[in-house]
Amino acid sequence: MSTLPAGYKQTEIGVIPEDWNKRSFGSFYSETSRNGIYKTAEFQGKGTRIVNMGEMFGYEFISNQDMNRVMLSNKELLSNALQDGDLLFGRRSVVPSGAGKCSLVIAPQEPLIFESSIIRVRLNQEKAYPLFLYYFFASSVGRLHMSSIIAGTNIKGIRSSELKELEISLPTKAEQQLIATALSDTDALIESLEKLIAKKRQIKQGMMHELLTRKKRLPGFSGEWKIKRLGDVCHISTGNKDVNEGNLLGQYPFFTCARVNTFSDSYSFEGEAILIAGNGEVGNLNYYNGKFEAYQRTYVLQNFRTNVSYLWQLLSFCLVDSLGVGKIGSSIPYIKKGNLTEFEFQSPIDITEQTAIATILSDMDAEITALEERLEKTRTLKSGMMHELLTGRIRLI
Repeated sequence: MSTLPAGYKQTEIGVIPEDWNKRSFGSFYSETSRNGIYKTAEFQGKGTRIVNMGEMFGYEFISNQDMNRVMLSNKELLSNALQDGDLLFGRRSVVPSGAGKCSLVIAPQEPLIFESSIIRVRLNQEKAYPLFLYYFFASSVGRLHMSSIIAGTNIKGIRSSELKELEISLPTKAEQQLIATALSDTDALIESLEKLIAKKRQIKQGMMHELLTRKKRLPGFSGEWKIKRLGDVCHISTGNKDVNEGNLLGQYPFFTCARVNTFSDSYSFEGEAILIAGNGEVGNLNYYNGKFEAYQRTYVLQNFRTNVSYLWQLLSFCLVDSLGVGKIGSSIPYIKKGNLTEFEFQSPIDITEQTAIATILSDMDAEITALEERLEKTRTLKSGMMHELLTGRIRLI
């Protein structure tokens, strides 16, 4: 007895809608696929822009971003020029995800070519919609198909001949366009959220610079500010555990010098704390209130004699830059306790002004966090949409 849902059929490449066709990828070509040119000479400001694997890793869509340039003959340019709708595939790469990676060329506004580690596929757009095929090969479904032709040990690669014979299933051109539009609209939402988050972060950075350096005073406040030492406004200690203390199934957060904490079965600290990475991700900050454990190179700030939220915002704003951590020629590859104890900062004497400043900046943080959560949910939604739409589990027609 068949367990297939009505309207679907079993094929060698999985269950697909009955009206979807299983064809070789090459049957949608308008011309033979082509490998890029071997050119190593690069020029600044002259020559023809050339797409390399770096651009493919950094961008999903190839359009008008900055690229290296090469000098070409007219014959080379004619045979290798890219057009709107061309699909580019990583031909070989030392990075496992690079082989078979797909990018889409969108309306280049000047001549654009591609280098030898890339395969160009030009589609017959009467049969196939380029944006749909881009989404297909960028999805987990398409990557699974692509994995069947990826070979190699140290350097992974695909061949043009095998890419041409790769079997895929496609809906009608009309449904391809509907699916691509739905995914493109989701991408547009993701991009708009990313831009909004970047703008909000920039605004917050500017606000921190004004409020935390006394360049701008909040209405109603005119009191004196004072230079303070970090060691005078809190107790500074370090954890005493090594990295082996980490246990993903532990009950208590375990703060190391990495950006993401792990967990521990025990705790040595309790209460409100600011934690500072002393090496590794030097200067990385965490805030926690409760029972926790700390790595021996992680500094634990507690027993505060100032507004904790104000101190958190101030350290986030200027600690790393003030210590010179990460700067070329810096003599501080790690933070010593004395660096923190003697760290000086400006602070209003009036605790209510500290609180007011901290509240404004914390509210901005909350807004950014809410946008980041929305962005993550949208990315998750897109991932689910890609799988459902590109396998025909959800139909738009």
